[in-house]
Amino acid sequence: MYAYSDFDESFVRNRVRQFRDQVERRIDGRLSEDEFKPLRLMNGLYLQLHAYMLRVAIPYGTLDARQMRQLATISERWDRGYGHFTTRQNIQFNWPKLRDVPDMLDALADVGMHAIQTSGNCVRNVTSDHFAGAAADEIADPRPYAELLRQWSSDHPEFQYLPRKFKIAITGATADRAVTRAHDIGLRVVARDGAVGFEVSVGGGLGRTPMIGRVIRDFLPEADLVPYVEAVLGVYNQLGRRDNKYKARIKIAVHEMGLDTIRDLVEARFAETRSEFPGAEAALAEIRAAFRAPDFRAGGTAIPSGSPAFRAWTDTNLAPHRREDHAIVTVSLKTPGQQPGDASADQMRAIADLAETYGYDEIRISHRQNVILPHVRKDDLPAVFEALAAAGLAAANAGLISDIIACPGMDYCALATARSIPVAQEIAVLFETLDLAHEVGPLRLNVSGCINACGHHHVADIGILGLERAGVETYQITLGGDPTERIAIGERTGPGFAADEIVGAVERIVTAYLELRDSADETFAEAYRRLGLAPFQKALYSEESRENAA
Repeated sequence: MYAYSDFDESFVRNRVRQFRDQVERRIDGRLSEDEFKPLRLMNGLYLQLHAYMLRVAIPYGTLDARQMRQLATISERWDRGYGHFTTRQNIQFNWPKLRDVPDMLDALADVGMHAIQTSGNCVRNVTSDHFAGAAADEIADPRPYAELLRQWSSDHPEFQYLPRKFKIAITGATADRAVTRAHDIGLRVVARDGAVGFEVSVGGGLGRTPMIGRVIRDFLPEADLVPYVEAVLGVYNQLGRRDNKYKARIKIAVHEMGLDTIRDLVEARFAETRSEFPGAEAALAEIRAAFRAPDFRAGGTAIPSGSPAFRAWTDTNLAPHRREDHAIVTVSLKTPGQQPGDASADQMRAIADLAETYGYDEIRISHRQNVILPHVRKDDLPAVFEALAAAGLAAANAGLISDIIACPGMDYCALATARSIPVAQEIAVLFETLDLAHEVGPLRLNVSGCINACGHHHVADIGILGLERAGVETYQITLGGDPTERIAIGERTGPGFAADEIVGAVERIVTAYLELRDSADETFAEAYRRLGLAPFQKALYSEESRENAA
């Protein structure tokens, strides 16, 4: 993985020193909160409902055991002993004291981490496929490209004050596990005539106006990545609506002006500035050297036998590796009843130990708020499972209905209008109690606590959006969303449900699916594409369905 250069180290340390001075001036009153706000946001510090929150970047979701242990130490020393992993492949600390934040940032810098550009109207953390470097369907490891974009975008003088925040995602595989077309720029590695390049989409995004990104270039040569992305940002910086933050994203510009107009402007700027980017190929080659594959240890190609609990875990939490004697392990942070995406300091250390012992010291963070051990020998899976079980991390539910994405909601977030965490917990516990999760099979259920959609509810099989209506928490349901290469925005089912009704509503949807699917192998997504919305609306809203459920 990439290690800080001397330049990186100096840059981050200087930022910490600057912010330490800014914090002191805020504490002693020389800076007002209004003056301090843009400064703290540039360093990833938010003011939430009850306390400050520090959002730490995990670039393209990659870290090692040393970094994970440092996150554990930070959580114990300056927070409440846990961290929250997010859909942006970041980690958030929810309870830091303002005076302690510079010390936290110094501790992050000690292990090559920071919180720069995790907030503000700038290019945010570039996210990537959480199976990067390991997946059997990978065309090219996307992380070197993501690192190149990180270096280019960090403190870019033209793009620190964009009309609105800007998000880039990249995948290097045939399957899209990075939800690329729900981003301002989505990049998919493609091969054409033996050459590697990118399919580029623009104008994706969720929030109050969910839109699917549209392909602006079906093949961009690898060497043109940075100048082309800069051209897109340059056009957006000029055209983006600064008069209305709700219409400030590039998706609105694409929608209002049309893709062809945006493409013409981007291509014109690209042609003008392309020659200003010499040496990108040499820089990429140097970065690639930091992402070489581990020295794999050979082993057996079959998954060892084990207990029923072990077999259930291997059925759900493993993905194919590019080597037949290895597997990709998903460590679920979704044990039913727990807060989705949270890991205690002890659990973070347990994951770090496993990465060092069995995983070639590599860890990934998933946008689904789980942790990935990308390279594990199949022979070592029983030992990994036993260690995870001892740490309370062996939930066999990756991709199932209890593997719920949920934003912090009104328990923490100042923007939220409803609670997310209790809803996710109740749904997960219900299906655990009914012992139905494995029978239901693959099903994505996501919960957002406000219209900003940090829980990605629009692209879930079952999406739940919490809103406030006349002082009451109300939950809307969407069905049929899809975050993959078949991306789709879910359809709203109808009127929302009160907080004490939403879990029962989800149960009725799932019961209808089990009754309507044509075989045990037909997933919820497949059944929905075949049947459409109507039968699920009937299950939700008809008096007969409500009475049967009661």
